[in-house]
Amino acid sequence: MSTTSIEGYQLGRILIEGKTKKVYDLPDHPGLCLLLNKDRITAFDGLKAHELRGKAAISNTTNGLVFRLLNKAGIRTAFVDQCGEQAFIARKCQMIPIEWVTRRLATGSFIKLNPEVPEGYRFAPPKQETCFKDDASHDPLWCDEQIYASKFKLNGLVIGRDEVQLMRRTSLLVFEILERAWQTKNCTLVDMKVEFGVDDDGNILLADIIDSDTWRIWPAGEKRLMVDKTVYINLTAVTDSDLDQVKQNYSWVVDQLTSMVAPKDHLVVVLMGSASDTAHGLQIASRCRSLGLNVQLRVSCGFKDPEETLRILREYEATTGKLVFVTVAGRSNGLSSLLSGNTSCPVIDCLPLQSKSSLNLGYDLHPEAAALHTASILGLDNFMVWSKLRVKQLNNIIALKKADTDQRQVRDC
Repeated sequence: MSTTSIEGYQLGRILIEGKTKKVYDLPDHPGLCLLLNKDRITAFDGLKAHELRGKAAISNTTNGLVFRLLNKAGIRTAFVDQCGEQAFIARKCQMIPIEWVTRRLATGSFIKLNPEVPEGYRFAPPKQETCFKDDASHDPLWCDEQIYASKFKLNGLVIGRDEVQLMRRTSLLVFEILERAWQTKNCTLVDMKVEFGVDDDGNILLADIIDSDTWRIWPAGEKRLMVDKTVYINLTAVTDSDLDQVKQNYSWVVDQLTSMVAPKDHLVVVLMGSASDTAHGLQIASRCRSLGLNVQLRVSCGFKDPEETLRILREYEATTGKLVFVTVAGRSNGLSSLLSGNTSCPVIDCLPLQSKSSLNLGYDLHPEAAALHTASILGLDNFMVWSKLRVKQLNNIIALKKADTDQRQVRDC
C-alpha cells in the first residue's frame, strides 16, 4: 500500500494519530478525510497493546457494515464510504471530546463502580453515561453540567444543553437500532460507546469508528460466549493462540453483520376504489417506500364489483406473509369496510374525503399518517422499518428544537 495515496486518494498531512488509527487530510477533497486502521489492539489506555495482523481490515469492514446500516436508517453520520481494505472516507469533523456509553446490561466497569448492582441487571430504558476523553485521567465520567460548563467550541458551534440532548437522543437511538439488528442473530448488544463530531457546516454527526473494540456482544445472551475486545482485556498472559482467538471472534462478527439483512417478507397493498383516487394512492405509496416498505397499488371498487375485490384480497392473503391493506375510496368508506369485514389483516382507511368508518379499522386522513401507521405495524419485526420510523421521530424532535432555538434568538435580539 502506498504511503502517499490509497485507492486514488492523495494523502495530505496526518490530522491526528490514535492508538489504532491514523486520520489523513485529503487536499483534493475539501471537507473529507481518510481514516486508516492499524493492525493493533490495545486496552487500559494503551498500557496493554499487541500487534494483531489482519485486524485493520476486519475493523474497517465491521465499521463499514455498521455505518452503512445506520446511514440507511437515516442517522446523520460522518461515514462516506470504504476505501480499500483498511481505510474509509469520512466527512472531516472536529471531534467533541466526549464518549457516549449506552448500557443494556450491567457488566464491566459499571459493576466495578457499583458493586451492589448484580451483573447482568437489565437497564430499561438503557443507561447512558458520558466520559471526558482524557487518557491521562482514564476517561473520567462527566455529568451534563460539566459538558455545558466546558463550552466546547468546534467549527463555530458551542456545545450546550441543546447539543448535549441531541447527542443523548442520537446515541440512544443508535444503540437501539443496532440492538434490534443483533437480535436477528440471537445476540445481545450489551453496551457500546460512540463519539460525535462537528463538520465544517456546524452539523453534529455520529463519527469516528464503530467496531468490535467499541461494543460488547454476547451470542445467545451468554457472557461466556463473548466475541468482543473483553476477551483480550481479560487475558493475563497473551499468547499467539489467544490473539488468533480474538481475531476469529472479530471475523465472526463480520460474518454476522454481512448477513444482517432486514426481511422483505411484507407487503403494503394500496387498494383504490377508482382511477380518480390514483394521486392520493401514489402519495401514500411514496411515503411508505420512504420508510422502507414494499408497496403495490391496485384498483377495485367494493360497490361495483365486490367479488373481484374479495378475489384480490384472497390472492394476497395466499401469497404474502405480513400484509397490510391501505384503502382509498374517494366517495365512501365501503371499500375499507368490505376488506375489514373479510380479513384478519390490518386495514387502514386513508380517504381523500372525510368519511365515517363503520368497522373497527385504522383511520387516517393524510397519506403520511397512513404510512406511519402502516410502518408501526410492520416495524414490529423488521428492524430497518422500525429504525426508519424512529429516526423520523428523532428528526421531528430536532426540527422542533431548532424552531425553539430560532425563536429564542429572535427574542434576544
